Amino acid sequence: MGWTKRQFVEQAFEEIGYASFSYDLQPEQLQSALRRLDSMMASWNGKGIRLGYPIPSFPQDSELNDQTNVPDSANEAIYTNLAVRLAPTIGKMVSTETKSAAKSSYNVLVNRSATPIEMQLPGNVPAGAGNKTWRNDNPFLNDPADNISAGNDDLLDFN
Repeated sequence: MGWTKRQFVEQAFEEIGYASFSYDLQPEQLQSALRRLDSMMASWNGKGIRLGYPIPSFPQDSELNDQTNVPDSANEAIYTNLAVRLAPTIGKMVSTETKSAAKSSYNVLVNRSATPIEMQLPGNVPAGAGNKTWRNDNPFLNDPADNISAGNDDLLDFN
């Protein structure tokens, strides 16, 4: 179970100095931040950083209490980058620590998404010059296994 959209928005406001104990966020501020969060995640999705975030078709379809189901490793990248995007709209400066945390955590997500997805080759691919056909009398690779376990938080693609 991941964070809700509300938790990301509130954490981003806290990151730029709008702590909940001293400022009451207005509903308009929350909705504006939610739209920025949705657009940021749609932008990341377009860049290949797919985290499982539920991107709405229309802005009015998004709710603050929606579960996001993003992996825990992406939480810091989301709220720090959202804080960097929200700060100018409310006249705040972002600290250098927040900027560096946003950049480094975003780079982790980019590096993670740049890793090629492992795939098994189909059984009709020639095995190559190093294949010893006298061992199995088959010049092609073996058919891939169909009972593969990827673990709890890994992606598995059968394309």
